[in-house]
Amino acid sequence: MIKPIIWSIAGTDSGGGAGLAADQRAADSFGVHLCSIVTSVTAQNSQSVARIHALPVDLIDAQMEALDRDMPTAVIKIGLLGGIEQIRTVARWIDRLRAVRPLALVVDPVLGSSSGASFVDDETITAYRDLLLPRATLITPNRSEARRLLGQADNDELDVPALAAALRARGVQGICITGGDENSALALDWIDTADAVGWLALPRIYTANNHGTGCTFATSAAASLARGFALADALVLAKMATAQALRHGYRAGSGAGPVQANADFVSDPTLMPQLSWSARQSFASFHKPEIIRSAIDLYAITDRASRIPDLLNSGVRTLQLRIKLEEGLPDSLLREEIRTAVRLCASAGITLFINDHRKLASEENAAGLHLGQEDLLAMSDDERDALRESGGLALGISSHSLWELARARSLGPRYVACGPIWPTTTKNMPWRPHGLDRLRWWCRMAGAPVVAIGGILEPAQAAAAVSSGADGVCVLRGLGADPTKTVPAFLQAMEATRRPDDHVDDQISLLTLMS
Repeated sequence: MIKPIIWSIAGTDSGGGAGLAADQRAADSFGVHLCSIVTSVTAQNSQSVARIHALPVDLIDAQMEALDRDMPTAVIKIGLLGGIEQIRTVARWIDRLRAVRPLALVVDPVLGSSSGASFVDDETITAYRDLLLPRATLITPNRSEARRLLGQADNDELDVPALAAALRARGVQGICITGGDENSALALDWIDTADAVGWLALPRIYTANNHGTGCTFATSAAASLARGFALADALVLAKMATAQALRHGYRAGSGAGPVQANADFVSDPTLMPQLSWSARQSFASFHKPEIIRSAIDLYAITDRASRIPDLLNSGVRTLQLRIKLEEGLPDSLLREEIRTAVRLCASAGITLFINDHRKLASEENAAGLHLGQEDLLAMSDDERDALRESGGLALGISSHSLWELARARSLGPRYVACGPIWPTTTKNMPWRPHGLDRLRWWCRMAGAPVVAIGGILEPAQAAAAVSSGADGVCVLRGLGADPTKTVPAFLQAMEATRRPDDHVDDQISLLTLMS
């Protein structure tokens, strides 16, 4: 098996805690091959840094030249750089490599040690700002490093989101300002990317063995990019891997021990973070009781209330009324459609979710509401908080990516829809089909029941989704003109396949998540 290759341009740590030693452990946990380009040799232990020796730039040139001839990469991670000339050399190499092929650049601005030693002067900070930030795909500073990069070292006026916005204005494509060193019950990292903006949150892990945390996070993000994940998804995986590495930190010396990354982070649902919808730090409980795997079963979608009697007669137990605004239905008729659907389903004891029309669904006492992430993002913080805290209205949320799943989790939904599982023509989909392996991962990590959706046209597909752990299977086109003829076959196939939830204990590898 050919492993993806990443380069780490960083310093050594004679104590084995941070730098290239931590990078290697993180790369191993992602199954990528790490090539080490040494910039500095440090004399340090678990307590302090005694000396730093920056290598000549011609030696850095030689290392990169040798690797480029035989072991080219699509992702470079930068750690400790020893001065302006090293920064200039690396910047030239980035441009040279990008002239040949696409290249992602992850910059972990190592400006000082956790023990308080500063590694750079003001001129070097300026070189970071002018030469590396405009070339960076991602930078991963902590709060103090972000302020130093902006020349705001002694200024606390800019909050973290404002710091990130100011850094992106410098040309950075994506940023994660890490917050593991802050005093809070949650470890909060602010991400600002083209796809997602918000706080990534997990319960804080209290440990004295935290040496190499920043290196682990940045290298994990780089390894995820090398594995083909989008930037926001890469940050979710980096958050998970770093939290797990902290759990497995160990004592080596009398000071802070190193963190230890391991490959099984990807299959641990307690490591799945939540992502806020805005700068407000609003999250669901991280300490929920075990999920009650109540079967949603066949989840039928219809665009008109007149079809509901046939669907009820067919044996469907969960319904969604999806009437899109572009269909041009007058408000009075839209309300009547929703009112009729609510009445029919209530009298039959069937759960009904109204798609999108939140106000009408509430006014007509619908049992549930299904919302896409764009609809939720358009709401105010107070409106989203009200949905989270509502005890009467069940909420279903669509999710298509790791970061969307993390964001959906923050509202504690009744279910999370995962899709598309197979290709679908029902609506335009920028997302590639997940397939059954990723569905299985969703079912393990979602923290809520999962409804499989997208391209499910045959009973055998519904059965396969149930076998992968889905609590519900959404069918639209597969219902056909007469659901009383099609639905029984779906229900029979799903019931024959349904089995106890012991399969959720299966290990899931990163390769499975990628497939």
